[in-house]
Amino acid sequence: MSSTLRLGTRGSDLALTQSTTVAEALAASSGLDVRLVRIRTEGDRSTASLTTLGGTGVFAAALREALLAGDIDVAVHSLKDLPSAPLPGLEIAAVPVREDPRDALCAREGWTLATLPGGARVGTGSPRRAAQLRLARPDLAVVDIRGNVPTRLARVAPGDLDAVVLAAAGLSRLGLLAHVTDLLPTDVMLPAPGQGALAVECRAEEHAAPLAAALRGLEDPATRLAVVAEREVLRVLEAGCTAPVAAHARVDDAGRLLLTAGVFGGDGLIRSGAAPVPADEQGLEAARELGAALAHELLAAGAVELAGLLPRSDASSGRP
Repeated sequence: MSSTLRLGTRGSDLALTQSTTVAEALAASSGLDVRLVRIRTEGDRSTASLTTLGGTGVFAAALREALLAGDIDVAVHSLKDLPSAPLPGLEIAAVPVREDPRDALCAREGWTLATLPGGARVGTGSPRRAAQLRLARPDLAVVDIRGNVPTRLARVAPGDLDAVVLAAAGLSRLGLLAHVTDLLPTDVMLPAPGQGALAVECRAEEHAAPLAAALRGLEDPATRLAVVAEREVLRVLEAGCTAPVAAHARVDDAGRLLLTAGVFGGDGLIRSGAAPVPADEQGLEAARELGAALAHELLAAGAVELAGLLPRSDASSGRP
Protein backbone atom coordinates (compact mmCIF):
# COMPACT_ATOMS: atom_id res chain seq x y z
CA MET A 1 0.00 0.00 0.00
CA SER A 2 1.31 3.46 -0.87
CA SER A 3 1.85 6.22 1.69
CA THR A 4 -1.40 7.87 0.53
CA LEU A 5 -4.67 6.26 1.56
CA ARG A 6 -7.60 7.06 -0.73
CA LEU A 7 -10.83 7.22 1.27
CA GLY A 8 -14.04 7.10 -0.77
CA THR A 9 -17.03 9.15 0.34
CA ARG A 10 -20.27 10.57 -0.92
CA GLY A 11 -20.18 14.31 -1.49
CA SER A 12 -22.96 15.51 0.81
CA ASP A 13 -22.09 17.72 3.77
CA LEU A 14 -22.98 14.92 6.17
CA ALA A 15 -20.97 12.28 4.30
CA LEU A 16 -17.94 14.56 4.11
CA THR A 17 -18.17 15.35 7.81
CA GLN A 18 -18.36 11.66 8.69
CA SER A 19 -15.56 10.72 6.32
CA THR A 20 -13.30 13.55 7.51
CA THR A 21 -13.64 12.30 11.08
CA VAL A 22 -12.64 8.79 9.98
CA ALA A 23 -9.83 10.14 7.78
CA GLU A 24 -8.33 12.12 10.66
CA ALA A 25 -8.44 9.08 12.95
CA LEU A 26 -6.83 6.86 10.30
CA ALA A 27 -4.11 9.43 9.62
CA ALA A 28 -3.33 9.77 13.31
CA SER A 29 -3.12 6.00 13.91
CA SER A 30 -1.33 4.99 10.71
CA GLY A 31 0.89 7.95 9.83
CA LEU A 32 -0.49 7.76 6.30
CA ASP A 33 -1.62 10.71 4.24
CA VAL A 34 -5.40 10.19 3.88
CA ARG A 35 -7.07 11.81 0.86
CA LEU A 36 -10.84 12.02 0.40
CA VAL A 37 -12.19 10.88 -2.96
CA ARG A 38 -15.74 12.04 -3.66
CA ILE A 39 -17.96 9.57 -5.47
CA ARG A 40 -21.47 10.27 -6.72
CA THR A 41 -24.00 7.50 -6.07
CA GLU A 42 -27.33 6.65 -7.68
CA GLY A 43 -29.11 7.98 -4.61
CA ASP A 44 -27.30 11.31 -5.00
CA ARG A 45 -28.07 11.64 -8.72
CA SER A 46 -31.79 10.88 -8.53
CA THR A 47 -34.47 13.16 -7.12
CA ALA A 48 -37.08 10.37 -7.12
CA SER A 49 -38.64 9.06 -3.94
CA LEU A 50 -36.45 6.50 -2.20
CA THR A 51 -39.24 3.95 -2.49
CA THR A 52 -38.95 4.05 -6.29
CA LEU A 53 -35.15 3.65 -6.42
CA GLY A 54 -35.07 0.00 -5.49
CA GLY A 55 -33.86 0.84 -2.00
CA THR A 56 -30.99 -1.51 -1.29
CA GLY A 57 -27.57 0.00 -1.88
CA VAL A 58 -28.54 3.15 -3.79
CA PHE A 59 -26.15 5.17 -1.61
CA ALA A 60 -23.43 2.52 -1.42
CA ALA A 61 -23.08 0.71 -4.76
CA ALA A 62 -20.85 3.27 -6.50
CA LEU A 63 -18.49 3.43 -3.52
CA ARG A 64 -18.22 -0.35 -3.42
CA GLU A 65 -17.58 -0.53 -7.17
CA ALA A 66 -14.75 2.00 -6.81
CA LEU A 67 -13.31 -0.04 -3.94
CA LEU A 68 -13.38 -3.29 -5.91
CA ALA A 69 -11.86 -1.55 -8.94
CA GLY A 70 -8.94 -0.28 -6.85
CA ASP A 71 -9.85 3.38 -7.36
CA ILE A 72 -10.05 3.88 -3.58
CA ASP A 73 -8.55 2.00 -0.62
CA VAL A 74 -11.34 2.32 1.95
CA ALA A 75 -14.94 3.57 1.88
CA VAL A 76 -16.99 5.16 4.62
CA HIS A 77 -20.72 4.43 4.66
CA SER A 78 -23.63 5.34 6.86
CA LEU A 79 -24.24 1.79 8.03
CA LYS A 80 -27.99 2.04 7.62
CA ASP A 81 -27.44 2.59 3.87
CA LEU A 82 -25.26 -0.50 3.44
CA PRO A 83 -26.95 -3.70 2.16
CA SER A 84 -26.99 -6.50 4.72
CA ALA A 85 -25.80 -9.11 2.19
CA PRO A 86 -22.00 -9.41 2.02
CA LEU A 87 -20.20 -8.48 -1.19
CA PRO A 88 -17.42 -10.92 -2.15
CA GLY A 89 -14.01 -9.29 -1.94
CA LEU A 90 -15.06 -6.63 0.57
CA GLU A 91 -15.39 -6.57 4.33
CA ILE A 92 -16.53 -4.14 6.99
CA ALA A 93 -13.17 -3.68 8.64
CA ALA A 94 -14.25 -1.23 11.35
CA VAL A 95 -17.42 0.00 13.00
CA PRO A 96 -16.59 3.12 15.06
CA VAL A 97 -18.45 4.14 18.19
CA ARG A 98 -22.06 4.96 17.42
CA GLU A 99 -23.76 8.33 17.66
CA ASP A 100 -27.30 8.68 19.09
CA PRO A 101 -29.43 6.22 17.04
CA ARG A 102 -32.73 8.00 17.69
CA ASP A 103 -34.82 10.01 15.27
CA ALA A 104 -35.49 13.68 15.93
CA LEU A 105 -38.39 16.00 15.18
CA CYS A 106 -37.47 19.48 13.98
CA ALA A 107 -40.63 21.57 14.08
CA ARG A 108 -41.90 25.13 13.86
CA GLU A 109 -42.95 26.87 17.07
CA GLY A 110 -40.98 24.42 19.20
CA TRP A 111 -43.65 21.76 18.71
CA THR A 112 -43.07 18.20 19.90
CA LEU A 113 -44.66 15.15 18.34
CA ALA A 114 -47.35 15.30 21.02
CA THR A 115 -48.09 19.02 20.57
CA LEU A 116 -48.08 19.27 16.76
CA PRO A 117 -51.52 20.55 15.76
CA GLY A 118 -53.85 18.18 13.94
CA GLY A 119 -53.28 18.26 10.19
CA ALA A 120 -49.67 19.46 10.58
CA ARG A 121 -47.49 18.61 7.57
CA VAL A 122 -44.49 16.49 8.56
CA GLY A 123 -41.82 15.64 6.00
CA THR A 124 -39.77 12.45 5.73
CA GLY A 125 -38.31 10.37 2.92
CA SER A 126 -38.36 7.19 5.01
CA PRO A 127 -41.24 4.68 4.77
CA ARG A 128 -40.22 3.44 8.24
CA ARG A 129 -40.57 6.89 9.77
CA ALA A 130 -43.75 7.63 7.82
CA ALA A 131 -45.43 4.43 9.03
CA GLN A 132 -44.52 5.08 12.67
CA LEU A 133 -45.61 8.71 12.46
CA ARG A 134 -49.01 7.56 11.22
CA LEU A 135 -49.25 5.06 14.07
CA ALA A 136 -48.31 7.66 16.71
CA ARG A 137 -50.30 10.55 15.21
CA PRO A 138 -52.83 9.43 12.55
CA ASP A 139 -54.10 13.01 12.35
CA LEU A 140 -50.86 14.31 10.81
CA ALA A 141 -50.24 14.78 7.07
CA VAL A 142 -47.01 12.90 6.25
CA VAL A 143 -45.24 14.36 3.19
CA ASP A 144 -42.60 12.46 1.16
CA ILE A 145 -39.45 14.61 0.75
CA ARG A 146 -35.88 14.23 -0.54
CA GLY A 147 -32.73 16.29 -0.16
CA ASN A 148 -29.78 16.65 2.17
CA VAL A 149 -30.16 17.64 5.82
CA PRO A 150 -29.94 21.45 5.36
CA THR A 151 -32.40 21.28 2.43
CA ARG A 152 -34.92 19.38 4.52
CA LEU A 153 -34.53 21.71 7.48
CA ALA A 154 -35.07 24.72 5.21
CA ARG A 155 -38.51 23.38 4.29
CA VAL A 156 -39.73 23.86 7.86
CA ALA A 157 -41.40 27.21 7.26
CA PRO A 158 -44.89 28.72 7.11
CA GLY A 159 -46.65 27.63 3.94
CA ASP A 160 -44.51 24.53 3.46
CA LEU A 161 -43.81 21.99 6.21
CA ASP A 162 -44.54 22.21 9.91
CA ALA A 163 -41.84 19.70 10.80
CA VAL A 164 -39.38 17.14 9.45
CA VAL A 165 -38.03 13.96 11.02
CA LEU A 166 -34.28 13.37 10.70
CA ALA A 167 -31.65 11.17 12.31
CA ALA A 168 -30.29 12.73 15.47
CA ALA A 169 -26.82 11.44 14.58
CA GLY A 170 -26.68 13.37 11.34
CA LEU A 171 -27.84 16.56 13.02
CA SER A 172 -25.21 16.10 15.73
CA ARG A 173 -22.38 15.51 13.25
CA LEU A 174 -23.37 18.65 11.34
CA GLY A 175 -23.70 20.78 14.48
CA LEU A 176 -27.44 21.25 13.90
CA LEU A 177 -28.92 19.86 17.11
CA ALA A 178 -30.32 23.31 17.95
CA HIS A 179 -33.05 22.60 15.36
CA VAL A 180 -34.33 19.59 17.33
CA THR A 181 -37.60 20.18 19.16
CA ASP A 182 -38.23 16.56 20.18
CA LEU A 183 -35.85 13.58 20.44
CA LEU A 184 -38.16 10.66 19.73
CA PRO A 185 -37.77 7.72 22.13
CA THR A 186 -37.30 4.31 20.57
CA ASP A 187 -40.66 3.10 21.89
CA VAL A 188 -42.31 5.80 19.75
CA MET A 189 -39.98 5.79 16.72
CA LEU A 190 -37.89 2.63 16.44
CA PRO A 191 -34.78 3.54 14.39
CA ALA A 192 -33.43 1.96 11.22
CA PRO A 193 -30.98 -0.92 11.62
CA GLY A 194 -27.51 0.59 11.91
CA GLN A 195 -28.76 4.16 12.33
CA GLY A 196 -26.14 6.43 13.87
CA ALA A 197 -23.31 4.01 13.06
CA LEU A 198 -20.63 4.15 10.37
CA ALA A 199 -19.01 1.32 8.43
CA VAL A 200 -15.43 1.50 7.19
CA GLU A 201 -15.13 -0.97 4.32
CA CYS A 202 -12.01 -2.21 2.55
CA ARG A 203 -10.93 -4.95 0.16
CA ALA A 204 -10.56 -8.21 2.04
CA GLU A 205 -6.98 -8.80 0.91
CA GLU A 206 -5.93 -5.35 2.15
CA HIS A 207 -7.18 -5.83 5.67
CA ALA A 208 -3.53 -6.31 6.61
CA ALA A 209 -0.78 -4.23 8.19
CA PRO A 210 -0.34 -1.31 8.24
CA LEU A 211 -3.98 -0.64 7.36
CA ALA A 212 -5.28 -3.39 9.66
CA ALA A 213 -3.82 -1.83 12.79
CA ALA A 214 -5.21 1.58 11.91
CA LEU A 215 -8.66 0.13 11.24
CA ARG A 216 -8.63 -1.86 14.50
CA GLY A 217 -8.13 1.42 16.31
CA LEU A 218 -11.48 2.66 14.96
CA GLU A 219 -13.46 -0.39 16.08
CA ASP A 220 -16.03 -0.20 18.90
CA PRO A 221 -16.98 -3.76 19.96
CA ALA A 222 -20.31 -2.82 21.57
CA THR A 223 -21.42 -0.98 18.45
CA ARG A 224 -20.35 -3.92 16.27
CA LEU A 225 -22.44 -6.34 18.35
CA ALA A 226 -25.49 -4.09 18.19
CA VAL A 227 -25.40 -3.49 14.46
CA VAL A 228 -24.68 -7.14 13.66
CA ALA A 229 -27.92 -8.09 15.44
CA GLU A 230 -29.88 -5.28 13.79
CA ARG A 231 -28.60 -6.08 10.31
CA GLU A 232 -29.36 -9.77 10.76
CA VAL A 233 -33.01 -8.77 11.14
CA LEU A 234 -32.79 -7.05 7.75
CA ARG A 235 -30.96 -9.96 6.17
CA VAL A 236 -33.47 -12.60 7.23
CA LEU A 237 -36.40 -10.39 6.21
CA GLU A 238 -34.58 -9.61 2.94
CA ALA A 239 -35.50 -5.97 3.38
CA GLY A 240 -33.68 -3.03 1.82
CA CYS A 241 -32.62 0.16 3.53
CA THR A 242 -35.92 1.87 2.54
CA ALA A 243 -38.22 -0.92 3.79
CA PRO A 244 -40.41 -0.11 6.82
CA VAL A 245 -38.21 -2.27 9.06
CA ALA A 246 -36.69 -1.03 12.31
CA ALA A 247 -34.29 -2.48 14.84
CA HIS A 248 -32.36 -1.21 17.83
CA ALA A 249 -29.86 -3.12 19.97
CA ARG A 250 -27.59 -2.22 22.86
CA VAL A 251 -25.36 -4.00 25.34
CA ASP A 252 -26.53 -3.53 28.93
CA ASP A 253 -24.42 -3.35 32.11
CA ALA A 254 -24.80 -7.11 32.63
CA GLY A 255 -23.22 -7.84 29.24
CA ARG A 256 -26.48 -8.86 27.60
CA LEU A 257 -27.45 -7.70 24.13
CA LEU A 258 -30.97 -6.26 24.13
CA LEU A 259 -32.69 -6.12 20.73
CA THR A 260 -36.04 -4.74 19.62
CA ALA A 261 -37.16 -5.16 16.01
CA GLY A 262 -40.28 -4.07 14.17
CA VAL A 263 -42.01 -4.11 10.81
CA PHE A 264 -44.50 -1.37 10.00
CA GLY A 265 -47.33 -1.02 7.49
CA GLY A 266 -50.87 0.01 8.32
CA ASP A 267 -50.12 -1.45 11.76
CA GLY A 268 -46.91 -2.42 13.47
CA LEU A 269 -45.32 -5.66 14.60
CA ILE A 270 -42.68 -5.39 17.30
CA ARG A 271 -40.68 -8.14 18.99
CA SER A 272 -37.95 -7.92 21.64
CA GLY A 273 -35.33 -10.32 22.94
CA ALA A 274 -32.04 -10.57 24.80
CA ALA A 275 -28.94 -12.77 24.72
CA PRO A 276 -25.62 -12.93 26.60
CA VAL A 277 -22.76 -11.88 24.34
CA PRO A 278 -19.16 -12.91 25.15
CA ALA A 279 -16.44 -10.51 24.02
CA ASP A 280 -15.20 -12.62 21.12
CA GLU A 281 -16.38 -14.15 17.85
CA GLN A 282 -18.94 -16.18 19.81
CA GLY A 283 -20.51 -12.90 20.83
CA LEU A 284 -20.96 -11.91 17.19
CA GLU A 285 -22.58 -15.27 16.46
CA ALA A 286 -24.91 -14.82 19.44
CA ALA A 287 -25.86 -11.39 18.07
CA ARG A 288 -26.65 -12.91 14.67
CA GLU A 289 -28.72 -15.65 16.24
CA LEU A 290 -30.73 -13.12 18.26
CA GLY A 291 -31.40 -11.00 15.19
CA ALA A 292 -32.42 -14.02 13.15
CA ALA A 293 -34.72 -15.29 15.92
CA LEU A 294 -36.59 -12.00 16.15
CA ALA A 295 -36.86 -11.75 12.37
CA HIS A 296 -38.41 -15.22 12.21
CA GLU A 297 -40.85 -14.21 14.95
CA LEU A 298 -41.85 -11.21 12.84
CA LEU A 299 -42.31 -13.41 9.78
CA ALA A 300 -44.48 -15.83 11.74
CA ALA A 301 -46.60 -12.91 12.93
CA GLY A 302 -47.29 -11.69 9.36
CA ALA A 303 -44.44 -9.33 8.45
CA VAL A 304 -44.58 -10.31 4.77
CA GLU A 305 -48.22 -9.32 4.41
CA LEU A 306 -47.83 -6.20 6.52
CA ALA A 307 -44.91 -4.65 4.65
CA GLY A 308 -44.74 -6.48 1.33
CA LEU A 309 -41.45 -8.20 2.16
CA LEU A 310 -40.26 -11.10 0.03
CA PRO A 311 -38.10 -13.34 2.22
CA ARG A 312 -36.52 -16.50 0.81
CA SER A 313 -36.97 -19.84 2.50
CA ASP A 314 -33.15 -20.21 2.61
CA ALA A 315 -32.40 -16.89 4.34
CA SER A 316 -29.58 -18.36 6.34
CA SER A 317 -26.60 -17.55 4.17
CA GLY A 318 -24.42 -14.45 4.28
CA ARG A 319 -23.23 -12.30 7.10
CA PRO A 320 -23.27 -8.54 7.69
